[in-house]
Amino acid sequence: MKSYAAVDLGASSGRVMVGRVGPDSLELSEAHRFPNRPVRVPEGLRWDVLALYAGVLDGLRAAGQVDSVGIDSWAVDYGLLDADGALLGNPVHYRDSRTKGVAKKVWATVPAAELYAATGLQYAPFNTLYQLTAARETAQLAYAKRLLLVPDLLSYWLTGRQGTELTNASTTQLIDPRTRDWSYDVASRLGVDLGLFAPLRQPGDSAGVLRGEVLEETGLSGPVPVTAVGSHDTASAVAAVPADGERFAYICTGTWSLAGLELGAPVLTEESRAANFTNELGLDGTVRYLRNIMGLWLLQECVRAWGEPDLGALLLDASKVPALRSVVDAGDAAFLAPGRMPERIAEACRASGQPVPASPAEITRCILDSLALAHRRAIRDAERLADHPVDVVHVVGGGTRNALLCQLTADACGLPVVAGPTEAAALGNVLVQARTHGLVGDLGDGRRLLIRTQPLTRYEPRGDAARWSEAEARLTRG
Repeated sequence: MKSYAAVDLGASSGRVMVGRVGPDSLELSEAHRFPNRPVRVPEGLRWDVLALYAGVLDGLRAAGQVDSVGIDSWAVDYGLLDADGALLGNPVHYRDSRTKGVAKKVWATVPAAELYAATGLQYAPFNTLYQLTAARETAQLAYAKRLLLVPDLLSYWLTGRQGTELTNASTTQLIDPRTRDWSYDVASRLGVDLGLFAPLRQPGDSAGVLRGEVLEETGLSGPVPVTAVGSHDTASAVAAVPADGERFAYICTGTWSLAGLELGAPVLTEESRAANFTNELGLDGTVRYLRNIMGLWLLQECVRAWGEPDLGALLLDASKVPALRSVVDAGDAAFLAPGRMPERIAEACRASGQPVPASPAEITRCILDSLALAHRRAIRDAERLADHPVDVVHVVGGGTRNALLCQLTADACGLPVVAGPTEAAALGNVLVQARTHGLVGDLGDGRRLLIRTQPLTRYEPRGDAARWSEAEARLTRG
């Protein structure tokens, strides 16, 4: 048995998990969990990255002696360093408004169709490319000598070594998914200095060893290697999809829902761009072909607005509300910003001529029905665009705890749903570290180990499929 610390940072919380791996065993336990609270300052919305780093150190101390450490986090955001390697301010939050309207400026130089054909990235207003364009005239970028994506920044503080892990780099809109290298033409045309980025590294590569000061602060005995994992949390989560074979779809659920397929090559057609699918890089040469959906962010914001009611009771009440009474487009950018979420959902229903949900239970049911419908649309579109039929949908991540959402997703898709594992990103993180020690083979070997060791729940489709088709048509008309 060997022990691995998986640092897994989400948009609302961070955690340090300990995975213990043997020849036919995989156990995961939580060492430490800490909040991730963005801060609004006069210049905009920022991540409190120092608090996150303190949480990581506390977690490593709680984890005890481990054989390796790996870090994954959300994508696109970055820290800028000066010539001495010091951080130039807290990283900007992807929900900050600075990128509003920036995409049109980018497309004036590289049209949207050309940009997609070169990078395969769906349009999202917060892509790193748009953030860099928005920051072009700032003093901070002018002084910067290095750009590190969030997990690479924390890895640098732990080890003193800089690198840019590939799966996360593929979310910047500056990577060519065919070559799995930088898109030099796009960067040149848009004036992006690729010299800001540290050299690319692959999942499984060495990221250094813990510095002496880190060992002293955490109480660990060195040397403790840090391993580059799939540092985009979705890359790690998809690596932990317990699939048997290739005919599967996945939904990584949490603040976002990432719904799609695992492919051997990107889909760069104009039809794919119009459908807003993205091609991000995964482990072992794979491509994560998926659509970003707003996810449980909608419910999280409503729960916050309602004063944090008991979630179990709320979901029970929602299960009693008539199905598909009202639905909204869960991928609409109108729901991206925080604040007034119950009112905004009600306004969207009113504007589309549907019954307006009023109570928390009605709004919750509207959200869950809408998410299930968005899952259905994403998976069916992906199957068609990639010519890749599926027989089962795997739901991983925090949404696996929401039995109502899992059942509604099975109903909407007309396919069985296998829910689990919940801590998929941490497990995928651990599996990559275990591969470096020869305890796990390729991606298929890791997934077979998950099937044998992790609790999974199966949901069979039920109900009237025609009702979901009618709801989809209603939403399209709206």
